[in-house]
Amino acid sequence: MKSDMQLQQDVIAELNWDPSINATHVGVSANDGAVTLTGHVSSYAEKWAAERAALRVAGVKALAIEMDVQLPNADQRDDADISRSVANLLQQLTEIPKEGLQVMVEKGWVTLSGTVEWDYQRQIATRIVRHLLGVTGVSDNIAIRPKLSMNEVKGGVENALRRRAIADMDSISVTIQGSDVILNGSVHSWSERELADHAAWGMPGVHQVINRIKVAI
Repeated sequence: MKSDMQLQQDVIAELNWDPSINATHVGVSANDGAVTLTGHVSSYAEKWAAERAALRVAGVKALAIEMDVQLPNADQRDDADISRSVANLLQQLTEIPKEGLQVMVEKGWVTLSGTVEWDYQRQIATRIVRHLLGVTGVSDNIAIRPKLSMNEVKGGVENALRRRAIADMDSISVTIQGSDVILNGSVHSWSERELADHAAWGMPGVHQVINRIKVAI
């Protein structure tokens, strides 16, 4: 098991390794496997990249984000301008229903709402907004429209986990509550936990994935 100092050093190294992150103003602390990122970055995309980088490090059990997005003057835009840009981008995407999503912007923070049939459609929408100039944050309130029975979803998730050959497959349980998928159990790495999460979201009709899988280091 890594010490807090080693975990801190590994996260700092990962942040410095990622070319999409300027780690100069990002602080890192660790306490019993829980990592906290502080400081500020110059875009929401950079903040998101820093979060992903920290989660890639083995030994990270939890992550707290206390970073601010401080846009350079040249990147600042008013909310109406950002809203129009987001709406135009969503209209250009063939993967997303044209009438399925709504956009709200407040102080650069974009909130997406509405319904789609697949999680990948929701992810595409949030990804393009994340990299848009002037955006300081993104809230994903997009719902998944049920399409399959929950019994089919449960079987599909379990089969997807088997296809991914997750070493801890037998320790993961999948249960259905309404239109939500609940994952329980334990795995030996954060990447295996994310694989299980991805498998659950890969089924149409899933409204929410409640991932209670623990990472046992």
